[in-house]
Amino acid sequence: MEESIEDLFRNLPDEILGCIVSFLPNEHALETSLISTRWRDLWNQILVKHGTIEDITGIVAQFLTNFDVFDPLKRPRKLQFHFDDDNALFAAIAANSKLLLDFSYKKKKLERKYELEFNLNKQHFTYNLVPQTFLVKSLYLKSLSYLTSEVASSIVSNLDHLENLVITDCCGLQSLFIESESKLHKLTILDCLQLKSLHLRTSKLKSFRYRGPLPRIWPESHFNLCHAILDVRQGLSCSDLIAQDFDETLLTIKNSEVLTLCGWIFEALIWPSISPSSGSFIFYKLRELWWIDNHENENSANALVSFLKLCPALEQLFVMIDPKSYYVPRSNSGLMQANKYTKILEQLKLIKFMGFTNPMDEISVAKNLIQLVKGKPPKIETSCGTYLDLMLMQ
Repeated sequence: MEESIEDLFRNLPDEILGCIVSFLPNEHALETSLISTRWRDLWNQILVKHGTIEDITGIVAQFLTNFDVFDPLKRPRKLQFHFDDDNALFAAIAANSKLLLDFSYKKKKLERKYELEFNLNKQHFTYNLVPQTFLVKSLYLKSLSYLTSEVASSIVSNLDHLENLVITDCCGLQSLFIESESKLHKLTILDCLQLKSLHLRTSKLKSFRYRGPLPRIWPESHFNLCHAILDVRQGLSCSDLIAQDFDETLLTIKNSEVLTLCGWIFEALIWPSISPSSGSFIFYKLRELWWIDNHENENSANALVSFLKLCPALEQLFVMIDPKSYYVPRSNSGLMQANKYTKILEQLKLIKFMGFTNPMDEISVAKNLIQLVKGKPPKIETSCGTYLDLMLMQ
């Protein structure tokens, strides 16, 4: 009986399988893990080491240096480093020059408050973390603590080619400073719930995604974001934040093409700054808007309608209702001057509602929105996936 191809691969030594993978393009190499358990086990091999917190930078440097991007199975692409008895670091190298550093804990500890500084412009540390065959362009940092913040700063500051930085689930992090005048193009900060201050010196940043309570953001260098997510439905991180504190951030998102924004930000922080000169402040490039609000009734559309009047090039609108979202008291504060609408949306092709529980509320809000549209009316998709009949709404 002829030997099957699967049996043939099963009988090959790991070194030969690794050589086969080395001939595949990077985007396809990882797909070999789906062939069988044997292939999956090859990709899931973990290098386990032990030491102290002072050893982490050197261990990560060695882990990256030994990895050969042209022969990705030659060395384990996953590292588990145990330090200080009950702490552990998990590191993994993924396709497209990605590195994950997850500082997790075996035992839950009380987090202390700490600050973090990343300088991607200068070399301050002993180890060079940029091996010849593997350049880290995307870094994912998870669960940093006061114990490992200095270590993380050491590692990040040595990644000269870093273009994408993701920071997530860092309890205790109160102040974050990031400096990169050349390479960093994308920054993501998720669920760092105690963050109160974010200082950016990043003139080349094009994408900024943020989820969590809104901190005081200081974009020191001028830059224009193409893609911005400000999912701050949890409210303010600093209770004394005022509209003027948001002005610099507003200028960075003004030229965005894709924007996620909470309605309360517009009412409390944006409108007070631009209302005296609203005729000249326009989101000229905005093509796609994701709007997060607390209420689904007609009155809640006032802020959205006022914002849409600043977006003449909008093509797609997504309206998401989250009843747990933070909101400011509805004072109307001049958002809607009488009931006259200016027909300014000529490019709008789609309105999609999400999270609405009452179909009549969707119809009510839709009636307010389509009065802004000039020309062919957009498709309007409801929360349940059906489309509203505009003829029935007249």
